[in-house]
Amino acid sequence: MAILPDWLDPLPDAAAQRATDAWAIDDLGIPSLVLMERAGHGLAEAVLAHAGAGPVVVACGPGNNGGDGFVAARLLARWGHAVRVLLVGDPARFTPDARATHDQLDPAWIQPFSPAGLHGATVVVDALLGTGTSGAPRPPFDAAIDAIRASGLPVVAADGPSGVDASTGEAPGPAIAATATTTFAAAKPGLWIDPGKAHAGTVTVIDIGIPAHDGPAAAPGVAPPTVGLVDDDRLLALLPGRGASSTKFASGFVLVAGGAVGLTGAPVLTATAAMRAGAGYVTACVPAPAQPVVAMHTLEVMSRALPDEDGGHTEAGAEDVLELTERGGALVVGPGLGRTPGAVAFARRLAAEATVPLLIDADGLFAFAEDLLALAGRPGPTVLTPHEGEMGRLLGWPSDEVRARRLHAVREAAHRSGAVVLLKGDDTLVARPDGVVAVSPGATPALATAGTGDVLSGVIGALLAQGLEPFAAACAGMRLHARAGLAAAADRGVQGVIASDVVERLPAARPH
Repeated sequence: MAILPDWLDPLPDAAAQRATDAWAIDDLGIPSLVLMERAGHGLAEAVLAHAGAGPVVVACGPGNNGGDGFVAARLLARWGHAVRVLLVGDPARFTPDARATHDQLDPAWIQPFSPAGLHGATVVVDALLGTGTSGAPRPPFDAAIDAIRASGLPVVAADGPSGVDASTGEAPGPAIAATATTTFAAAKPGLWIDPGKAHAGTVTVIDIGIPAHDGPAAAPGVAPPTVGLVDDDRLLALLPGRGASSTKFASGFVLVAGGAVGLTGAPVLTATAAMRAGAGYVTACVPAPAQPVVAMHTLEVMSRALPDEDGGHTEAGAEDVLELTERGGALVVGPGLGRTPGAVAFARRLAAEATVPLLIDADGLFAFAEDLLALAGRPGPTVLTPHEGEMGRLLGWPSDEVRARRLHAVREAAHRSGAVVLLKGDDTLVARPDGVVAVSPGATPALATAGTGDVLSGVIGALLAQGLEPFAAACAGMRLHARAGLAAAADRGVQGVIASDVVERLPAARPH
């Protein structure tokens, strides 16, 4: 059974949350209407931050999500706000709890949904579809979602934005773009994973009185969540440090294999990032014509000139790198590597024969386009760090499909390759081959600049060399990189950050 490490806060999917709710009702004896009242109260309080002088519109479907909305409408009216309840769907399909809360409303507040019903409102409450729904919204919900989006009004979503799959973050049809989401008992994966994350706005978790059981939102007999949100304090406490007896090799030996004539910046950034992330000894292995440039820009980094063909790598150069791996440490392959046949053969041979932990990024990933199975039998641990375009090439998918199904894509790549796979993004996802996925709580748009991916490779390479197991190393590297990016943005402004700024702030990103 896949188990989350204790530095991940579980994000239960819809099935797990539904089972937990049933456990609270059936085994603990908490009435379902009590849970709905608590949820609606938390939702109403969240709406207060957005409610102005005009009416609050509460758009409700016939399910329990609509019931939460009915409770919120009743409370907001009691607190002095004008309330307009717009019904979507067939009232004959109300759940029993939704019917009970609906019948407590003044009938004068209620009308069938129409775009005109949104006029004059200051905020809309989205209580249309619950977290158990999936797939593209069907009529009449799709039209209601389109109308709410077209209104331009701020939206507070109940449990999750309608149209977003709460378990995956996928949004295959029209979806609410919420200003804020109030979710109940525990956050769901789709609120933290794009494109759902982009639809959720600010996420607040409301305690509705379901006690934890072996971790948040885990009930007896229910498979524990396999997706979790990284907790920086607990994760970064695992980072190794230097002691009085440490040596440069004991502090972590990193080999960076990449570069080519005209592509020297990438290996330089990776090597210097590895040093700033704590590696004690770093060697950049580059084609001979590129070696003087790399040596000139990296005073603390060793460099090795490898055989070349027209300034790029050849398969023969892998022999020198493999010899260097006999010292142990970790190997980073790909930054600035190029995509020549020689570079591809170089990367594939290193992956096939290197027994040290291996990180493959950038052009190194190109060598395995649509051939992830070639990595499954590697003799050592492997970490892959693609962006969406690179992930598409690895899987043989259009990049738009990766963007739309990020959780599925990262799990599929990890399963095929047997590697830890990190899919870059503001919601960076890290997957183990067994399906466990870590989600980043976010970073900064400042990292959307050339070279920051090379910096990430160096950070993770350093942590692998220092002995962290690959999943923890990838997650810790992701978070150090994000924290350094945030610090750089605070100093330089989001638009002014360059990759070397992130490198310089890596030491401060590490807990002291």
